[in-house]
Amino acid sequence: MPAPSWLTAQPVAHRGLHVVADRVLENTPGAALAAVARGFAIECDVQLTADGEAVVFHDFTLDRLTGESGRIDTRTAAALAGIVFRDSDDRIPTLGDFLDLVGGRVPVVVEIKSGFDGNLALTRRVAEVVAGRDDPIALMSFDPAIVEALAELAPGRPRGITAEANYDHGEWARLPAAMQKSLGHLLHMEHSRPDFIAWHVKDLPHAAPNMARYFGMPVLTWTVRTPEDKETAMQYADQMIFEGFVP
Repeated sequence: MPAPSWLTAQPVAHRGLHVVADRVLENTPGAALAAVARGFAIECDVQLTADGEAVVFHDFTLDRLTGESGRIDTRTAAALAGIVFRDSDDRIPTLGDFLDLVGGRVPVVVEIKSGFDGNLALTRRVAEVVAGRDDPIALMSFDPAIVEALAELAPGRPRGITAEANYDHGEWARLPAAMQKSLGHLLHMEHSRPDFIAWHVKDLPHAAPNMARYFGMPVLTWTVRTPEDKETAMQYADQMIFEGFVP
């Protein structure tokens, strides 16, 4: 499906408009409200709980962002709702509560986290949460299998692939070399068939997103943090996912 115009109409606040000095942390209700107040779209991340709920949180573990430790998927949604973000008054929201808070006032781009293990439980739950909502909501993932599954699980909802040029570093290094190549060159497009691409700004320009734009597929770029990044985004992408400044 063609990506809707609202997807690229305004800059997208990466994990919401968060400022640690103001006690507003990433992926929190406060960050969502701050973005809404400035008229920015919102990118957020979701993880799966022990009881099958989708919560707005980036990491697979609690350690970096809270005073707790351990994996998100070992706690229930109710238990996570009682956990306060570090240096903040916000608590971990469910995706449903997060979207209710935004209330369709600005677009929300939901990144579905993946262990690249074929588990679609989180994807199914996200599809259930967004079903029937008229809000401008797009769904994306680094995992092509999730993007492909969303065509059936969330029909009519814009689907995107999040990608970068190289996957031989960090957590990606564990993936087979053939998969790394496929991800970095979008070789899965015949099966994943995304409506848009979210590409790493440090890897622009690049043939893969350039080709997508040539055929009319919009490209978002992440994470824009510097004036140089912004210039790159303006030249090689259709909109930026930004952090650390106010455009």
